[in-house]
Amino acid sequence: MAQRIRIRLKAFDHVVLDQAAADIVRTAEKTGAQVSGPIPLPVKTERWTVLRSPHVDKKSREQFEIRTHKRLIDIFEPTPQTVDALMKLDLPAGVDVEIKAFGKEHGK
Repeated sequence: MAQRIRIRLKAFDHVVLDQAAADIVRTAEKTGAQVSGPIPLPVKTERWTVLRSPHVDKKSREQFEIRTHKRLIDIFEPTPQTVDALMKLDLPAGVDVEIKAFGKEHGK
């Protein structure tokens, strides 16, 4: 069995992301695992500048940005019930979940 599970969440909306992180933490603690997090990671901001008009009015531009919020959750000493509960968990739409499991051979 894995000694640690690392869950990385990404979303454009931080409210939905925090709600999903709270659901994961609540589920893991209910099954008896130790939880570290959610740890907020730096926000990735992408910006674009677009001309408003294709011909004249070169100085008239529009700017758009999209922010990607990220959270990190570590679950230590997960039980089989923890893994089953996390698999059955229904997260909101728009949240990307990456799960990695580490055994004893991985550091710390």
